[in-house]
Amino acid sequence: MTHQTHAYHMVNPSPWPLTGALSALLLTSGLIMWFHFNSSVLLTLGLMTNTLTMYQWWRDVIREGTFQGHHTSVVQKGLRYGMILFIISEVFFFAGFFWAFYHSSLAPTHELGGYWPPAGINPLNPLEVPLLNTSVLLASGVSITWAHHSLMEGNRKHMIQALFITITLGIYFTILQATEYYEAPFTISDGIYGSTFFMATGFHGFHVIVGSTFLLVCFLRQLKYHFTSKHHFGFEAAAWYWHFVDVVWLFLYVSIYWWGS
Repeated sequence: MTHQTHAYHMVNPSPWPLTGALSALLLTSGLIMWFHFNSSVLLTLGLMTNTLTMYQWWRDVIREGTFQGHHTSVVQKGLRYGMILFIISEVFFFAGFFWAFYHSSLAPTHELGGYWPPAGINPLNPLEVPLLNTSVLLASGVSITWAHHSLMEGNRKHMIQALFITITLGIYFTILQATEYYEAPFTISDGIYGSTFFMATGFHGFHVIVGSTFLLVCFLRQLKYHFTSKHHFGFEAAAWYWHFVDVVWLFLYVSIYWWGS
């Protein structure tokens, strides 16, 4: 950095974008092979190469930002804008599922029986597991905020405790949702209700798994003293993402579980 006359990060040539693209191609091709021919060889290869690429690429980013000093205040500002735009794109991603749900439920067709939920569908009770899941995610929102404030104040012990609680609640949410799916009286093939329900809640569940992994990486980094009260955008991005997941769930609960039932 001593020979650099600007605050921007000029990234060195990296093989990971190429291996990432190729592994994504393997992954999608493997999914098609698995769906149509029940062959999981290509899918397993795609998962392995994709996981290796993610690990090595993010390892390099951590090195550049934490040990090499490339993540200056100007670079961090750009990363913040990037994360905000990514979350906005995710908002529109979920907006498509809500659009499909409300389009079908506000004016049910004759084929559905003219009412919602459609004829033959026995919806889940919103006051049972869905309500428990809501309380779990709301509690995790409190604990991640506690972790952030502890980090800002330099309280390492409380930061680790709060982050551990958040990750545990995220895993608990995933277990509860898997149990709910297993015991659900309808499937994704049960018309528009099944498809909108499982697509919206399923993609949210996937986001919870991604968010839990994001927070787990931050937890391991915190154990290795990677974050300071002034330099911790990796954790801040994870906290933003987790709050987004929380808010989406509230809309899902009110719309699909409560109003839609």
